[in-house]
Amino acid sequence: MEYLFLLFAFICGLSVKLIGIPPLVGFLIAGFVLNGLGYAMTDQLQQIADLGITIMLFSIGLKLNVKDLSKREVYLGSTCHTLIWVGLISAALYGVAALFSSFMGDLSFTSAILIAFALSFSSTVCVFKVLEESGEAKTRHGKLAIGILVMQDVFAVLFLVAATGKLPSVWAFALLAIIPLLPLLNKLIDRSGHGELLPLTGLVFALGGYHLFELVNIKGDFGALLMGIMLAKHAKATELSKSLMGFKDLFLIGFFLSIGLTALPDFSMVMAAGVLCVFIVVKLALFFGLLTALKLRVRTNYLTSLIMSNYSEFGLIIGALAVSQGLLAPRWLVIIALAVSFSFVITSIAYRSSHSRYLKIKSHLIRFERKERLPGDLYPVVSQAEFLVIGMGRVGLGAFNSLNNLAGKSVWGMDADQGKIRTLKKQGLNVICGDGEDIDLWQNIDISGVKLILLALPSIEDAINITHQLKFSGYQGKIAAIARYEDEVQALLNQGVDKVFNFFTEAGLGFAEESLAYVNTTVFPPNTQ
Repeated sequence: MEYLFLLFAFICGLSVKLIGIPPLVGFLIAGFVLNGLGYAMTDQLQQIADLGITIMLFSIGLKLNVKDLSKREVYLGSTCHTLIWVGLISAALYGVAALFSSFMGDLSFTSAILIAFALSFSSTVCVFKVLEESGEAKTRHGKLAIGILVMQDVFAVLFLVAATGKLPSVWAFALLAIIPLLPLLNKLIDRSGHGELLPLTGLVFALGGYHLFELVNIKGDFGALLMGIMLAKHAKATELSKSLMGFKDLFLIGFFLSIGLTALPDFSMVMAAGVLCVFIVVKLALFFGLLTALKLRVRTNYLTSLIMSNYSEFGLIIGALAVSQGLLAPRWLVIIALAVSFSFVITSIAYRSSHSRYLKIKSHLIRFERKERLPGDLYPVVSQAEFLVIGMGRVGLGAFNSLNNLAGKSVWGMDADQGKIRTLKKQGLNVICGDGEDIDLWQNIDISGVKLILLALPSIEDAINITHQLKFSGYQGKIAAIARYEDEVQALLNQGVDKVFNFFTEAGLGFAEESLAYVNTTVFPPNTQ
C-alpha cells in the first residue's frame, strides 16, 4: 500500500513540477486526493514521515551556529511575535466565529487562544525545504529564519510539557554527559570516511538523539536538533548534512502525504481554513514590523517575513493535544491541517518570485528602513578588484586559487556563509560576505573595475537571479557560470550569462590535459642542459 502512495505522490509531484510549481505542493495534493478516495494514514507511512522530520531537524542543527540564537533579532523577534500574534489572532478568531458561526462553529475564547497559539509557529519543514532548494539556508535572512524557527520549537516543547503535565525525568540531567563525549563523537565522524558509512553515521546520531530525549520524557525531535547543533562545528558537518539530503527528501514525502491523509474536510471546514489563511497577511506584516523595529535591513525583513508566513506541523501536534484533552472540538484539527497545507502552497509559490518582486516594491519598502545598521548588515568593501568569484565552495575556491596565482590581489571571493568567510579571511584571502541575489548589495559596493564575475553556484536559479541583479545594477563586465547538466547551459546563456562551463565536461577535459602533460613530462623530460 505504501508503494502505491509513493507512486501517486511521484505522479502528482512530477505533474506540478512540469508547470513550474514545487513538487512538495504535488505531494500535499496527493495526500488529499488519496484521502478523498477513501485511503487512510498507515503506521508505516507515519513512521516514514516521523523519520523525515527527525533527519531534517538533525540537518538543521548541523548548519546552525548557537551564537545566531543569542542575537537580539532572533530571541526578541520570535518572543514578541508569538505574544503579539496570540493576542491579536485569538481576539480576531473569537470575533469572526461570533459573526460567522455557520462555518466557524461555536468557539470559546479559550479555544480561540489555543488555535492562535497553534498557528503562531512557522513550518520548519516548509521553510527549510524552500531555503534549501533556493540555496539560501546560509544567507542573512535564511539564518535569521532558521534561528526564529528554533526558538519557536523551544516554545512548542515548553507548551507540550506544561499542557501534558509530563515533566522530564530526573534522568534528564544525565543528558549533560553527552558534552564530555563530544570528542569521541567527533572521532567517529572522522573515522566514518566519505562513503556509504557517513550517512549511516548521521542516521545513528539523529535517531540516537531522538531516542535519548524520548527516554527522559523530552520530545525526541528536540533531541535530534540539539545533537545536530552540538556536531555543527565539526569540519565534516556540511558534508554529513549533504550525505543525508537524499534520505531526508525521500522520507519527507511521507510527511507531506500524512497532512492530506489526516482527515477528509467538508465545505465549512474549507471555508474556515480559508479564513485562517487570510491571517497569513497579518503574520507577514507582524514579522516585517518587528524586524524593522529591530533595525534590520528592509530586504532581510521582507524575505524573512515572506518565508515565515505559513503555519507549522507543530500546529497539528498542539491541535491534536487540545482535542485529546477536550479543549478543542475535533473539527478544528481538520481545519488546522487544511490551513497548514494551504500555507505550504502559498509560501512555496510566493517565495519563488520573491527576489524579482522585491525589485518592484523596493521603493515602497525602503521608506520603513532605519538609518542605523546592525554589524551583520554593513555593506562590504572591495578594492582594486578585477575578478570576483561568487560561491566559495570547492569549485569556487578552486577557481579563486587558480585566478589568484595568475592575477594576485585583483581577485576577490564572495559567499553568503559568514563562518566560511571568517575562515578564508584568516588564511589571508581577499573575500567578502554577501548574498549575490541582494540588489541592495550591488548598488552599494563599487564593482566598476571588475572585468569578470564567476558564478560558482550549484543552483541554476541562483545564477540566473544574480545575473539579473548585476544587469539591473548597471554592471558592464562579463559573467561566467558553471552548469551541472547539459540542458542548463543554454538556459544560462539565454538569461544573459556570457560564458557557461559544463562542470563535468570541463573537469574531465582538465583532468585529461593535466594527465597528458604529466605523461609527456615524465616520458620526455625537458632538456636541462
